[in-house]
Amino acid sequence: MAGKIKKYFAGGNTARGFHNLFDSNLEGLDRLFILKGGPGTGKSSLMKKVGQNWVERGYDVEYLHCSSDSSSIDGVIIRELKVGIVDGTAPHVIEPKAPGAVEEYINLGEAWDAKALAAKKTDIENLALRVSEAFEKAYATFKEALEIHDDWEKIYINSMDFQKADQLTNKFIVSFFGKMKLNKRPDVRHRFLGAATPIGAVDFVPNLTEEIPKRYFIKGRPGSGKSTMLKKLAEAAEARGVDVEVYHCGFDPNSLDMLIFRELGIAIFDSTAPHEYFPSRDGDEIIDMYEILIEPGTDEIFADVISKISAKYKNKMAEATEYLAGAKKLRDELEAIYIAAMDFTIVNEIQNKIEDEINELTGV
Repeated sequence: MAGKIKKYFAGGNTARGFHNLFDSNLEGLDRLFILKGGPGTGKSSLMKKVGQNWVERGYDVEYLHCSSDSSSIDGVIIRELKVGIVDGTAPHVIEPKAPGAVEEYINLGEAWDAKALAAKKTDIENLALRVSEAFEKAYATFKEALEIHDDWEKIYINSMDFQKADQLTNKFIVSFFGKMKLNKRPDVRHRFLGAATPIGAVDFVPNLTEEIPKRYFIKGRPGSGKSTMLKKLAEAAEARGVDVEVYHCGFDPNSLDMLIFRELGIAIFDSTAPHEYFPSRDGDEIIDMYEILIEPGTDEIFADVISKISAKYKNKMAEATEYLAGAKKLRDELEAIYIAAMDFTIVNEIQNKIEDEINELTGV
C-alpha cells in the first residue's frame, strides 16, 4: 500500500522578514542531503521524485513546501528512514552540525554550462538584485500590516474577560491531558500553518488533519486570545511528555495558529480568515472565543473603527502580496536562464546516486 504525503511550510515570508523553522523539522535525522545550486537547477523536482518513489514503496513522506512558490518544495523527509533532502540555498541556508557524518552537500552546479551562465552574468546579477528588493518591500509592507493588525487586536483585548480565558484554557488542559504524565521526552516540531505566497495565503490544514479524529475549530476576532490559549496548551503538553506539532502563524511567527497531538488524536486550530474552515465530519467542534470571552456588543460599538482598520489591513496585505508576485515573476526569469544552461541528464544521475545511497544506508 502506498504511503501518505504530509504537507507543511517550514519557512515563511512574514511581517518579521523571512522566518526559518527548518532546524526543528530536521532534528533526529541520521542523513541529510543538502542541495546547492541556483534557481531552476531542478532541486524541487529532484526532491519530489525521490519522495514519490518512497511513497510508492509504502513510506510516509513529508514535503516542506516553498513559501515563495507553494507548488515547489524546499525539502523532503522520510521520517521512518531518518533521511531528508533539503534546498540549502538562501534564504534557508542549512548549517551542518556534523558535516560528512550526517550532512552531505550535493552540488547541482555540476550540471550547468558555466560559460553560458557567464555570458548572462549581468542579467543574472540584475535579476537577483531586483528579486531581493521585491522581497524586502514585501516584508516592510507586511510589517506595516502587522502594526495595523495590532490596533485591531487592542479593541478586543480591552473587551476581554481574562479570568474566563484562563478558565477556558484550563478546561481544555484537563480535557486533553487529564492526569497524564508520559515517561518520555516529547517530540516537538515547529512549523507554519500556512504561508504568505505570491498567490495569497496558502495552507494545508485539510491534509495535516485528515487522520485526526477530534478537531477543534477556534473562531473569534483578532486579539480574542486564540494564540495565547494555544501557547499554554503546547506548554502543558510538553510538560506532560506529549508529542506536539506546533504550527506558527505565517504572518506573525510569534503567534500560534494550530496544535496537533497525533498520539491523542486531537487537533486545535485558529479557523478564521485567511485559513477559515468549518466542521465537516463527526468529531469536529467549534470554540467561539468572541462569544465566550468578549464583552457582548463589542462588534457593534466599534463597528466603524473596525471597518476602517479592516480595510487598511486588507489593502496592506494585498500590496505585500503584489510584491511577492513581482519577486516570483523576476525569479521565473532568473530560473529560465539557468534552465537553458542545465544538462538535466546529469541531474537525473545525481538523483539516482542519492537514491542508491539511501538504499544502502537503510538496507531497504
